[in-house]
Amino acid sequence: MPAPGENVLTNTQNAVQDALSRLGYDETVYDLLREPVRVFTVRIPVRMDDGHTEVFTGYRAQHNDAIGPTKGGIRFHPNVTLDEVKALSIWMSLKCGIFDLPYGGAKGGIICDPRKMSLPEQERLARGYVRAISQIVGPTKDIPAPDVYTNPQIMAWMYDEFSHIREYDSPGFITGKPLVLGGSQGRNQATALGVVIAMREAAIRLNKEVKDLRVLVQGFGNVGSNVALILHDLGAKVIGISDAGGGLYNENGLNIPELVDQKDSFGMVTSSYQNVITNEEFLTQACDVLIPAALENQLHEGNAGDIQASIVVEAANGPTTPAADEILNERGVLVLPDVLANAGGVTVSYFEWVQNNQGFYWTEEEVNQRLEEMMVKSVHNILTTAERYDVSPRLAAYMVGIRPFAEAMRWRGWV
Repeated sequence: MPAPGENVLTNTQNAVQDALSRLGYDETVYDLLREPVRVFTVRIPVRMDDGHTEVFTGYRAQHNDAIGPTKGGIRFHPNVTLDEVKALSIWMSLKCGIFDLPYGGAKGGIICDPRKMSLPEQERLARGYVRAISQIVGPTKDIPAPDVYTNPQIMAWMYDEFSHIREYDSPGFITGKPLVLGGSQGRNQATALGVVIAMREAAIRLNKEVKDLRVLVQGFGNVGSNVALILHDLGAKVIGISDAGGGLYNENGLNIPELVDQKDSFGMVTSSYQNVITNEEFLTQACDVLIPAALENQLHEGNAGDIQASIVVEAANGPTTPAADEILNERGVLVLPDVLANAGGVTVSYFEWVQNNQGFYWTEEEVNQRLEEMMVKSVHNILTTAERYDVSPRLAAYMVGIRPFAEAMRWRGWV
């Protein structure tokens, strides 16, 4: 749950303002970048399986389109808020800026609990959402993708609905699709692979090797489970994993392939085990690397002093509050921020969009090689910028990520 009093949008706006100030931009630039250029709020009627109609609220925020069309995922979650969606759209812009992608950031969300919905109900909701936002999305306007509790099947339904509305096939409208519908090789593991590459490069900076590291992975959905599996295959010792029900911890290492086989489609696995610890206890267990891969504000002022990791790699969006970030930096913990570490997903989504537009598709080896090159370059760029300006890696990432938008707006004559 979020730390008391924390607002992800306010925290993000403060960090953007700090980054722009350090780069020498004036308040007008910040005024344009502190909020999305447009936000849609939609109401979606869905006929439920028992015959009654339920009305869901959804959002789509497009942060900035000075560089190109906007890009960002759609999440289905009961705790979706407008402020959260706005903040996530800003983070997407930062990721695109850090990785030199020709996009601005966007984000979408629907207030719902798909864990309590049948597949037909989820399909009707997905299609209804696309109908509601169809005027502001498209392959040259705004390109959605999967996020929390959404997946290739939901992307396929959305793609099909958009094609019906537009009356032509448009694979570049959405990414994270199944391969047979124009998805990209490597997309399913892209965010996780990017996290692992970022972790490896951070470890190298500290003269450590991946195979010698003890790792905790908080969250066992698509990203968390794939991170754990990739690390297990690389020889790292994954000593803890957690889901919404709590955590499993074994200092001798867990059987990750077995746990991955047992988890359900929402990343739940601990319900089948005894000796489950709380998520609060889980985060403070002894380890070398902590990878938060769940939701926002998991590391906060109340627990940051007890984190035992020497490296934190943010696979989730916004898992660390500003107060916790300051505490961790003062303690010498190397924190690789979300806008850097988990940007493998949007990077390979960009690859998918490029392949859709070209009608020419790459092998998984080509996709992974291109992702590796971009991740390594970006990690070292951020860490070098942090050293040059004597700031935290997070602030360095905001400085690198926001600059292209400030410059694009200047060239366009917006500021």
